[in-house]
Amino acid sequence: MIVCERDDRAAGATVRNFGHGFVTGQDGEAFAAALVARERWLELAPRAGFWAAATGTVLVARHADELGVCEELAGDHERHAAVLTREQVLRRVPVAAAGVAGGLWCPLDIRVDQRTAAAGLAALLEREYGVRVRFATAVQRVEGTTLHTSGGTIEAAHVIVCPGADLDALFPDVFAAAGVGRVRLQMLTVTGPGGPADGAALATGLSLLRYAAFAGCPSIGAVRERLERERPELLAAGIHLLVTRRPDGDLTIGDTHEYARTPSPFSDERLDDLVLAEAAALFGRGALRVRERWQGVYPHAPGRDFLVAAPHPGVRLVAVTSGIGMTTALGLAPGVLDDLLDPVNAPTEEAHP
Repeated sequence: MIVCERDDRAAGATVRNFGHGFVTGQDGEAFAAALVARERWLELAPRAGFWAAATGTVLVARHADELGVCEELAGDHERHAAVLTREQVLRRVPVAAAGVAGGLWCPLDIRVDQRTAAAGLAALLEREYGVRVRFATAVQRVEGTTLHTSGGTIEAAHVIVCPGADLDALFPDVFAAAGVGRVRLQMLTVTGPGGPADGAALATGLSLLRYAAFAGCPSIGAVRERLERERPELLAAGIHLLVTRRPDGDLTIGDTHEYARTPSPFSDERLDDLVLAEAAALFGRGALRVRERWQGVYPHAPGRDFLVAAPHPGVRLVAVTSGIGMTTALGLAPGVLDDLLDPVNAPTEEAHP
């Protein structure tokens, strides 16, 4: 087996994220994939030498309507989520007491050190499975199962193409037909007041509007209406405040969302200011000291979590099109491989609607 990676190390969406497996927030096929991915991350991390842990997520509800959504989701016992009282939230996470109504404990969720995971997995594949990982090798063209790369031609029995946000180089017609565009996000690393003592991710009511698991909760409409009235600038910027603590103690905070086929290459300081102000208010602190700022870009298609297409026999084109790659990709992969290696499967226009 050969893996071609165009850069000399992982530098895209794989590392430009929270390192957060938000299993609880997924629904349907994505929830099933997230459960599988969760087990794979926890199994592979010690073998590949990177940090991952079943830390869970504390979602802080700062309004009664947000707490109502938490209570409704907790009624779905498949997710094992539990409502937290105000006092329980304040014991778990270092947030300002003012305005906290309660929260939701999400024990299925995991954390991964996203900055070291890809390198660790590549080394594991080479060491234990004899996979040849060719870094700095760009795939320029796919003809059937023949790859033309910057390092020469590769003849293969099966090919899986995972181009991330590069929608124009390989099979652009498939992405165009599926309505896939791009989303750009802004994120930051800060030295701050510390994260949850147990390493749990920290989410807020803004996250309720961004994940499919909450969409069917009866109270979600009230949350959206209040935020549209009180904080339209946050919704316009696509902000959902999420905080994770890196192994070195710094906090990753974000993020914003700009949807465009060709996103602007210029970061908007106003958006970073909004995120920083929300984080400072959550922690009840003054200005947070920024150590890093970055942009992430990933493919996006409204109403679609995954794109899995078969443009040629023996070839699969795969993309996570909803920003949940860290949470679901390791669970999506087995199904793609099973389908590809099943000799009775003929190519279809698309494997997932």
